[in-house]
Amino acid sequence: MTDATHKETAHKDVDQTSVDEKTLRKAIRGCMSRDRFRFSRQFKNIEQRRRKGKSVDRDLQRLATQAQASEALVAKRRQLLTPLSFPEALPVSARREEIRDAIAANQLIIIAGETGSGKTTQLPKICLEMGRGITGLIGHTQPRRIAARTVAQRIAEEVNTPLGELVGYQVRFQDHSNDNTLVKLMTDGILLAEIQHDRFLNRYDTLIIDEAHERSLNIDFLLGYLKQLLPKRPDLKVIITSATIDVERFSKHFNDAPVIEVSGRTWPVEINYRPLFEDEELASGIANTVEELLRLPQRGDVLVFLSGEREIREAAKEIRQRNFPHLDVLPLYARLSLAEQTKVFKAHRGTRVVLATNVAETSLTVPGIRYVIDSGYARVSRYSYRTKVQRLPIEAVSQASANQRSGRCGRVSEGVCVRLYSEQDFLQRPEFTDPEIVRTNLAAVILQMMRLGIGSVRDFPFLEPPDSRLINDGFLLLKELDAVDGQEQLTPTGKPLSQFPVDPRMGRMLLAGAEQGSLREVLIIVAMLSIQDPRERPADKRQAADEKHRQWLDKDSDFMSILNLWQHFEEQRQALTRNQFAKYCKKSFVSYLRMVEWRDLHHQLHTACRDLGLESNKQPADADKIHKALLTGLLSHIGFRHESREYLGTRNRKFHVFPGSGLAKKPPKWVMAIELLETTRLFAHHCASFNEEWLPELAAHLVKKSHSEAHYHAARGQVMAYEKQSLYGLTIVERQKVEFGTIDGKQARAVFIQSALVEGLYGNSRSGGRRGTSNKKVAFFAHNTAILNELHALEDRLRRRDILADESALQQFYDEILPEEIIGLASFERWRKRAEQSQPQLLYVGREQLTQNQPLESEEAQFPKTLSWADHDYQLHYLFEPGNEQDGVSVDLSVEHLNQVPRYRFDWLVPGLLREKCIALMKGLPKQWRKSFVPVPSFVDKVLPLLTPDNRPLHEGLGKQLKRLSGVEVPLDCWTPDKLEAYYRMNFRLFDEQGKLLESVRDLELLKAKYRDRVQATIRQSDSSAGLEKSGLTKWDFGELPALSVIKKDKHEIRAYPALNDDSDSVSVRVYDTPELANNKTRTALVRLAILENTTSVKYLRKSLLKGKDLQLKAAHLPGRDVLNEGIIFAAFRTACFEGQEIPRDQQSYAACVEQGKANIVAIASELESLLLKQAVSLKTLYGLLRENEQRFPVVVNDIRAQLVALYGAGFVSQTSLHWLRQCPRYIEAALVRVERRIGEGSKDSAVMAEIEGFWQEWQALQVEALEYPEEMLTALEAFRYMIEEYRVSVFAQQLKTIAPVSGKRLQKQLAKVQATLHNS
Repeated sequence: MTDATHKETAHKDVDQTSVDEKTLRKAIRGCMSRDRFRFSRQFKNIEQRRRKGKSVDRDLQRLATQAQASEALVAKRRQLLTPLSFPEALPVSARREEIRDAIAANQLIIIAGETGSGKTTQLPKICLEMGRGITGLIGHTQPRRIAARTVAQRIAEEVNTPLGELVGYQVRFQDHSNDNTLVKLMTDGILLAEIQHDRFLNRYDTLIIDEAHERSLNIDFLLGYLKQLLPKRPDLKVIITSATIDVERFSKHFNDAPVIEVSGRTWPVEINYRPLFEDEELASGIANTVEELLRLPQRGDVLVFLSGEREIREAAKEIRQRNFPHLDVLPLYARLSLAEQTKVFKAHRGTRVVLATNVAETSLTVPGIRYVIDSGYARVSRYSYRTKVQRLPIEAVSQASANQRSGRCGRVSEGVCVRLYSEQDFLQRPEFTDPEIVRTNLAAVILQMMRLGIGSVRDFPFLEPPDSRLINDGFLLLKELDAVDGQEQLTPTGKPLSQFPVDPRMGRMLLAGAEQGSLREVLIIVAMLSIQDPRERPADKRQAADEKHRQWLDKDSDFMSILNLWQHFEEQRQALTRNQFAKYCKKSFVSYLRMVEWRDLHHQLHTACRDLGLESNKQPADADKIHKALLTGLLSHIGFRHESREYLGTRNRKFHVFPGSGLAKKPPKWVMAIELLETTRLFAHHCASFNEEWLPELAAHLVKKSHSEAHYHAARGQVMAYEKQSLYGLTIVERQKVEFGTIDGKQARAVFIQSALVEGLYGNSRSGGRRGTSNKKVAFFAHNTAILNELHALEDRLRRRDILADESALQQFYDEILPEEIIGLASFERWRKRAEQSQPQLLYVGREQLTQNQPLESEEAQFPKTLSWADHDYQLHYLFEPGNEQDGVSVDLSVEHLNQVPRYRFDWLVPGLLREKCIALMKGLPKQWRKSFVPVPSFVDKVLPLLTPDNRPLHEGLGKQLKRLSGVEVPLDCWTPDKLEAYYRMNFRLFDEQGKLLESVRDLELLKAKYRDRVQATIRQSDSSAGLEKSGLTKWDFGELPALSVIKKDKHEIRAYPALNDDSDSVSVRVYDTPELANNKTRTALVRLAILENTTSVKYLRKSLLKGKDLQLKAAHLPGRDVLNEGIIFAAFRTACFEGQEIPRDQQSYAACVEQGKANIVAIASELESLLLKQAVSLKTLYGLLRENEQRFPVVVNDIRAQLVALYGAGFVSQTSLHWLRQCPRYIEAALVRVERRIGEGSKDSAVMAEIEGFWQEWQALQVEALEYPEEMLTALEAFRYMIEEYRVSVFAQQLKTIAPVSGKRLQKQLAKVQATLHNS
């Protein structure tokens, strides 16, 4: 073929094709609107292929075939149109021509018609009459599913077609429409969902947005989207209509779109205002109004608008209690079961009162309503961007809502609307209700807009743009869900999240469920939470419903209750027929239709997950995996129980678990909730407990971390800090230890230098881990520590804090040397080892660098390190830390040497503190004495050179020198050394044989008393090798008894004092820690040993003494004969053989004492017997008088009885010297005189009795340690004891005389003498 021929043939093909193209273009314009865009795009693709020289005949043929099919469907749909009738009584019908012309002339019009004007049902018919709905659907939106269904039914009836054919409807999971459907009723949510796969809404040629006044979030988004879409779809007609629409705002939004206002209605409505009386409750006011309406001549049904279910129940109860004849009361609200809702629309007899929420305010027409009662309130959902809580407050409705409510009557005849508030109240209310977009969270809208790519939400043409704070809040929630990043762009998590047809929180749970391996269970839970709860609680069967529902209840998780419910009903669904299953649901108080809806949504979500590649787990997931996935979407809906039932949540919100939850009875520590809803209070709905340890991981992108108390951890060798994690202000981690070096290296370096190197914690660390070597031995650290310790010790000794330089000097030293990268032990050790290879002493600090003020040697000498006494050096330690128990000077004592510690030498402290203590002692004197020594420091400086430390109280020595200097003698009892500050008293630290500290106190005598048994045991253990102790001795056959035994143990010399010990039937040799105790024990044991050796004399005395005097002794209340005989014998041997004698230390001296006194034993025993018998007679008389007068003068009688008990107590004969035993009969005579002559004056003697009691208590206190006293002290103490008895004689029986002058002052003087002897011993 030639080139010319080829060109000619090609030209013919093009011509032929162009003809086909024109036909095809025309055909496409006549196709269904849903196909036009697709066909046009295919046609463009064919043209591109043709330009590239490719064959397009087959493609054109295929496109032509498809276009023909679409044309055929258009033709078929056109045939479906039938003649339409319009009720002439409706105002919209009357203006049909005007509306039709406006629709034809404009792409968008706004129709405002009164409620009942017919706009909802007649507008779709007007559009059909115009030929709309042929090439595309007439979409008609309603705000609620029930309204979409009922309106579709009404229109279908008017056009005389079955529902689902010419007129259909679609609500969630229910699509009752087909290819023949011309008018499609649907919720605005359905139309919004279609945008996702039909961006230009090509399926529709007309859209009617009804009830636009409601301004729901869906409606506002649709209005904004339509404004953008209309220029791109010139064939699309849009009608916006409502009874109470803000026409000016709507018209302006759509570029001054034309407005048609349809006034009038089928029947007029009379508005009456009836405010509640002051004391009239709402329920009572409604019942009274119903009663008034029932009196009207024309009866009809009554529709009552209330704010919530509780108000409906209260009103129903009040109306039923009135027993109105032939009156039925029905509730109507969204949560009501479908069967209960259907009752409202069924034909009936008599009169009905329908109690409804604002669900009946628009679209939904309750048939037969003649009267409306408007309470004026509704529960309005409001979202707070501040607290992030969805609130449901009860608010006064707007004027538009009130007019909508009044329009619900007057549709069958003249109507009456009674408003239970005043007209002035009505006029003061806002004209329109706030749109939902300014009172809800915008996260879902933002996410869908980002997915659709229709621009920024901030620039979107909303009818009323939301507050920027609400937009920011929406983004904040999406960031919480990890759906958007900081630049407000979709994240890898946000992209699949936007694909789910559920709330973003729910979608995030699904994604987490796939990650956790619990998607199967989470799908079930999310599906149920996205619909209305299928569990029903009819008002009249609540208890029975709760009982049925309890079988699925989980006490720890409402979500597990949902799974239990699903599993149970899935088993029943598979086992039962459809009809049986529906009956079973009804019996179990579960809505069958909602269960179907649940399964449908579950299937839809399952499909969406599968499309996204999310795999369901094949094995059941455990509860932790389920709740962890759920928690991912509820990070801001958590709370910690901080009171009995109140939770503290994020953003400082306080809430309670909703009473209907399974967790309400026993609230857990931590709880998460699907939503926080505020009604009467803030409640958490659908709750579960969870493990708070999950939060740091799941909320890692949200938590705020703060760090405190940075410190060096010696064991780890790292600078650590306590991390606090908070989630929206709620603390989820309180004090978690974290490595601080990776957080703030600069501060970590400073802490490491300060704590490890300056404060010395470096020495507690180990290089190379736990098994490494201790850093205490590292050369530089040991050197620096030694200098610091030396200077610290010097400061403690001198009680100064100006010798050692400030820590900043050492801090600066290390800071200048260490490089910046040092943040812990590991990095420091690596650097140090490298640096010391060239400079071994790089880190050595000089003493002069750490010394601020060097003290003089003479000053240091005032604070010696040891103190010597009796050839023993006592180690001293110093601490200068006021408030510390160890503050001041401490001396180390050993248990084995405790008995040799001088009693008062340490009262003088050390020379450096002696002046201060003397000043303190003098300042503590009473003013009458202190004023003689002013100024005190000058007097102290004068007497200080005269004071020589000795084993006597410092205040005694000080007083003596002050008397020499000034002539003023300060009484000993005026000095108060015990009231001085603690550091003015020596601190005694007692150590055991192994060097372990036993106790540290400032009272030496208390220490000696507490550890006497231990000291004694130590001495005996030390004596075990010397063999001094013996037992079972009945005669002196053990050699010499030394007064002192020096035992060497280790490096110590222990002084022990051997003594004889009275064991009753024998004596033993024991070793004691003090010479006084040893001597007193020995004196008693010597008497016992003499008694054991002289058995003949003892046997005679036991047989003859007090023979036949048992009854006489008993009548005198004296001890028994055997006891008294032993006492007499003991006293006789002691007096005859040993009284006034030195303690014999060998057998010869002992035998001499016994032999010398043996001749006087019987005589002394006889004298003691006579004394006792003489006293027995007087005692018998005295006890008789006491019995006679004990009721009249109980105080005096009790005092005398106490005196007798003290005189004749156990062992009184053996323990009292013969001199004082001879005075006892006189003491009994004095008591008799007191009873006989002065018994009536007992009340006058109270002062004397109190004085005597005081002396007696002093004696008892001193007597406790009597075995520790020297002999002269015991003699003085005994004299003081019996001077008390002499004082009684001088007061109560002066005629009997005393053996020496006695008075209270003399007794006080004798007491002081005893105490002075005690101090000097």
